[in-house]
Amino acid sequence: MLRPDRHRTAQAKIAAPATPDGGARFWWVRGRALFFAVLLSFAPGFATAGNLLPVPSGQDVELSDVLLDNNPGELWVRFRFVAPKIGATVGRIGYDVASIDMAHLCETLAVPYVAQHQLEPALVVISMSDRAVEFGRTAPDATQFFEAYRLEQARCIWEGL
Repeated sequence: MLRPDRHRTAQAKIAAPATPDGGARFWWVRGRALFFAVLLSFAPGFATAGNLLPVPSGQDVELSDVLLDNNPGELWVRFRFVAPKIGATVGRIGYDVASIDMAHLCETLAVPYVAQHQLEPALVVISMSDRAVEFGRTAPDATQFFEAYRLEQARCIWEGL
């Protein structure tokens, strides 16, 4: 269950508010609560053991958090995932494969989430990190991949920023 008392803003971590101007309701949650609230309500049978999300590569991907960000002057919805198998070394899942997974997560998770919360973001940002990294903190040893999409007619259109 999503609880308003767990609401936090990105502003506490960096200069980016997590709620849009006008005070739209949003509950910043971690992993399990958002996983059940969003995925199970939109895609029965989508859940897997251990709160891992299915992606085309088959790697283990877990939703870390969701942030609403007005810092660039427009609403960006950020979906942050932990994907321990990503990396640039041999045997790791590289950006070329992870980018397909990120597009899949945009279509299957971000689109229904935005619709459910009646948001109109300028961009949806999907990020993957090989370990949990606090939003706004640097982690030189972490591998992180990012993609940005605009939503058109319930579809994710790659922005290539």
